[in-house]
Amino acid sequence: MSAKIGQLKPLKAANRSRTTPQVIEPDRNPGTALDLDWVESLRVNRSAVERRTSSLGGRRTVKKAWQAAWLLKAISCIDLTTLAGDDTPGRVRRLCAKAKQPVRQDVLDQLGAGDLDLTTGAVCVYHAMVPTAVAALEGTDIPVAAVSTGFPAGLSPMDTKLREIKASVRAGAVEIDIVITRGNVLTGNWKALYKEVCAFREACGEAHMKTILGTGDLVTLRNVAKASAVCMMAGADFIKTSTGKEGVNATLPVSLVMIRMIRDYYERTGVKIGYKPAGGVSTAKDAMAYLALIKEELGRDWLEPELFRFGASSLLGDIERQLDHNASGRYAATYRQPMA
Repeated sequence: MSAKIGQLKPLKAANRSRTTPQVIEPDRNPGTALDLDWVESLRVNRSAVERRTSSLGGRRTVKKAWQAAWLLKAISCIDLTTLAGDDTPGRVRRLCAKAKQPVRQDVLDQLGAGDLDLTTGAVCVYHAMVPTAVAALEGTDIPVAAVSTGFPAGLSPMDTKLREIKASVRAGAVEIDIVITRGNVLTGNWKALYKEVCAFREACGEAHMKTILGTGDLVTLRNVAKASAVCMMAGADFIKTSTGKEGVNATLPVSLVMIRMIRDYYERTGVKIGYKPAGGVSTAKDAMAYLALIKEELGRDWLEPELFRFGASSLLGDIERQLDHNASGRYAATYRQPMA
């Protein structure tokens, strides 16, 4: 990734301030009628996809101040996440504090970015922790996202899934990460998938809906492409790779397929759909590769938290270490974590 890619000026322009609290642009995806002819026509050349993504890291590198700018941009696109069975209100409050101040002020000062209004893109938690997160982020423009619909398996009864969405919205979540029924994809039941996601979209109301495909369970890249198309037609505002709980989560080949489906949908409808790789994105080097892919395939508009997010719990720690090195010439301890 050359310094020219992304057109990000060093440091100062790395994070665009969002002045209106908890409002995401562009407008919601209104969805379309289900076009089965489009779905059935989709094909994916796996070899070409893998060849395209395997060369990405070697062709695109940035150094010094440009690297710092891109890493600060990556931070602004992180959904800082805790989805553990032992989550506590204290842990969530610490996570929210980190979301508000993701990089130490002294490091930002050394980078010449001391006045940068830098936050993460959102905080993502289970429903039970939504009120705690909302309270901890009061007075900021950082949205609270809740995973829903029987996360991570997505196999709860439909009425339970819909009640869960509505409960999280009432509790203050302005983004809902829903899980599709993977069986509908594996059996090619596109009408059922479309109907399911439409129902989730209606239950979300004004909250933005991020639709988790569970790509590690979908077997083929063609299934990934078809599921992406159906979910966007059903009204998904974002399409997201994974829950982070599958055996295989976000990968660059899967991401390329989903990104190109987003591009196709935009060309068909004029509606911009967001993209969220989740699970497996844990290093600054990984983040740079995804940002480069987004810029090359979708363009500069998608390099904002309104249209791109990382679903991550450990990524921020590694980016902090890289920024420390850029600022001081020394690496911070390897045990630094987002909630430290």
